[in-house]
Amino acid sequence: MQTTIIIPVLNEAARIGSLVRYLWAHSEGTVAEILVVDGGSSDDTVAVAAAAGSRVLHCPVRSRAAQMNAGARQATTDWLWFIHADTTPPPSFAVDLSAVVQEGRDAACYRYRFDSPSLLLRVNSYFNRFSMLWCQGGDKTFFIRKDIFQALGGYNEHFVIMEEYDFLKRMCPRHPLFIIPKNAVVSARKYEQNSWLRVQLANTLTFTLFRLGAAPALMKKFYRKMLR
Repeated sequence: MQTTIIIPVLNEAARIGSLVRYLWAHSEGTVAEILVVDGGSSDDTVAVAAAAGSRVLHCPVRSRAAQMNAGARQATTDWLWFIHADTTPPPSFAVDLSAVVQEGRDAACYRYRFDSPSLLLRVNSYFNRFSMLWCQGGDKTFFIRKDIFQALGGYNEHFVIMEEYDFLKRMCPRHPLFIIPKNAVVSARKYEQNSWLRVQLANTLTFTLFRLGAAPALMKKFYRKMLR
């Protein structure tokens, strides 16, 4: 089993180098390439990512959906693994993902916990072990067969926010998402820059708008207005 790791980035110079090196260090020969897809960073993200051993792609559209699709189009393997720049999977990921393939599963993700001792964030992360749509999201990482990703049309680039939820909503009826019972570690920076309550309100209201069929541009405008 060979995997292409795809990481969409924007101004992640402080994190991307250590993440790429970590992924290579624990790949155990299962990772063929790491594609860092830049959306127009104004810091040293591109240089740092390249120096760490990734192949950097430049996406003309600053949108995670467009960036991840661009990475998928360039992938040379049969499996794709999408990871956010502020998420670190467990060091056992090579064994875990190989088991997913051997068990004949089509798609998988991890649970996650935050890099914070906050009790409220520990409560938050408890729920992402469940399969309901509202318990999902890109912070869990996303591993999928490339042919299935392509057959579903990839991420809908109309979704400038909530792109993962839209994709899973289309995928899961035919290809159930397996949740690996181990935790990735996610940065709590969004909560630290705002507050637990403010982020919870933004997430809850944005998800509600998504379920009601609101326009993605409206959801993004609303979300950005609520958070710093």
